[in-house]
Amino acid sequence: MNLVRYAPHLRATLALGLPLVGSHLARMAIHVADTVMMGWYGVTELASLVIAVSFFNILFFLGMGFGIGVMGLIAAAIARGDEVEVRRSARMALWLSLGFAVLVLPVMWHSGPILLAIGQAPEVAQLAQDYLRIEGFGLIAVLCQLTLNSYLAAMERPQVVLWITLAGLPLVIALNWVLIFGNMGAPELGVRGAAIAAVAVQCLQLLAIVAYAAWLPAARKYHLFQRFWRPDWGGMRRVFLLGMPIGLTMLAEGGLFVGSNVMMGWIGTRELAAHGIALQLASLTFMLHLGMSNAATVRIGQAKGRGDAAWMRDAAVTVTAVSAVCALLAVAGFELFPRQLVGLYLDATHPETPALVDLAARLLFYAGLFQLMDAMQVIGLGLLRGVQDTRVPMVIAGISYWLIGIPVAYGLAFPAGIGSAGLWLGLVAGLSCAAALLMRRFWLGLRRGDWTRAPQPV
Repeated sequence: MNLVRYAPHLRATLALGLPLVGSHLARMAIHVADTVMMGWYGVTELASLVIAVSFFNILFFLGMGFGIGVMGLIAAAIARGDEVEVRRSARMALWLSLGFAVLVLPVMWHSGPILLAIGQAPEVAQLAQDYLRIEGFGLIAVLCQLTLNSYLAAMERPQVVLWITLAGLPLVIALNWVLIFGNMGAPELGVRGAAIAAVAVQCLQLLAIVAYAAWLPAARKYHLFQRFWRPDWGGMRRVFLLGMPIGLTMLAEGGLFVGSNVMMGWIGTRELAAHGIALQLASLTFMLHLGMSNAATVRIGQAKGRGDAAWMRDAAVTVTAVSAVCALLAVAGFELFPRQLVGLYLDATHPETPALVDLAARLLFYAGLFQLMDAMQVIGLGLLRGVQDTRVPMVIAGISYWLIGIPVAYGLAFPAGIGSAGLWLGLVAGLSCAAALLMRRFWLGLRRGDWTRAPQPV
């Protein structure tokens, strides 16, 4: 690789991508803090939180397409100097994100019967519903945050969002300590306390990001919040057609992992708790690649706006290489220090801790197997979103995760009798298929010149 040629791309990718990585990590850290502190509280409560967060994430994945999809639209519009398109796309993405969150709130409120119907233990389902009835309101704040984050990232202004999201972590830890365990005279609320803490912090973070987006001098010319109530039906349709396939793609991928949680619950509560720890550690490393994927969307969108195929190629090579290096470092950490990583989630004095550590540490071996493939599939998605290609990736995701990943996981875990390890091997199979097909589509399209010809399919 010609380092002189790629050095400007590397600097720009890291300058944009690292704050986005930090923002995703900080946002996820709220649920990580819940999981760690619930692991100290009790095994049944931890298992219920794993299922509740999985349920929350399914709806979050479906609704986040509008916020993620608008990133490429805004980046391309800024590159063209189209201020009207920037405003209408961002505003309608906020409308769609808000509307979706309100629409699915009743699903969270009545989640208990759904969890029972998919085979979860009654005590786990009840505690999970208690959590979701509160955290459902947090979905409104989280989806609007994500959309504003995309708006600011497309303007290459993600740094303040990082600090806002980071500031929420110590606050949620403090609130968890008070509300989960009943410290400082507060009632001991368990999983409900974790949900209250999460919603409070998510709402405060949203208010701070709204204030920053309204204040930012570089953004004032877009007048995002001026006459916010006025609809733009053409803009809404465009964002919907671009974002809904992204949401369904995220749902397909998220459903692969949630499906593994459900099937792990069939094996046992202890196995589900261990699986949740291993999966959350893998999800933390995934945030690195998701941030780089967002950076890819912005930079490829800029190239598309200018019609610059050579610049697009170099930007894509750079972000792919950065993500691959991060994946290899994650593999090393999982394989060398599994017990130490798992131990962070558990109370060493609890009698069930040694068995949970053994289970989760074994699962981290399989988490290491799919790190590189997980990185490449999400980078492939980010590259394709930058050129506003979302429908075919949706089909690829559905095939990879639901026709390959889930059947392989079930077949290995139950008919083949491999158990929890078989579920994780199914994850590896689904992610590997998606990575190969998505990367092939982007690079073949670039070679043919598809991505710098207008118009591109939504």
